[in-house]
Amino acid sequence: MPSQPLPKAQRMAYRIGRGEHLVLTFEPYKSELLPLWRFRTPSIARTSSSAIFTQFLAYEAAEDFIGMDMSRKFLQMGMTRAKRYANHKGGRKYARIEGKGKESGEVEKVELEKSKGHVGKEEKEEASRIFREVWERVKSREGYQRGKEKFLKEQREWDREIKKEVKKEKIKEEQEEEEEEVKKENTEEG
Repeated sequence: MPSQPLPKAQRMAYRIGRGEHLVLTFEPYKSELLPLWRFRTPSIARTSSSAIFTQFLAYEAAEDFIGMDMSRKFLQMGMTRAKRYANHKGGRKYARIEGKGKESGEVEKVELEKSKGHVGKEEKEEASRIFREVWERVKSREGYQRGKEKFLKEQREWDREIKKEVKKEKIKEEQEEEEEEVKKENTEEG
């Protein structure tokens, strides 16, 4: 839990986004959740997803939607990263290939073929399933759904107010510029 509530402007800057958007950038939640996030083995994934779920419940009890959503994103990231390691030995989904314009530094990303089977594949698939189960549970919780709805409503209102303020400021600047032009014309005529 953040030691102090986030300022409203910082809270309203948060975007739910698609998938794991902002998961590794939005503080202080990143620093609270990242140490809990591990997916190497099914046992580690169980411990990790349980710890993240426990943190989710604390955010839910505090009605901290951003914390709940960041927990959801870390669970989703555990699921997708473990799945990537199950599908691709070493976890690399893309290869970087120097393109035709080697001199200009062009690099092409080419998706690697999925592994047919490698050591640890089943283990990573199980870790992915473990995270997926907890991720699905979090997404469907009433507290999360209610918090999301409330947060989005508050964010829309905030965004409208900011747009109004920006519009007022722009009108004020235009009026000041117009007054400056009039003053300038008057001094040139006088």
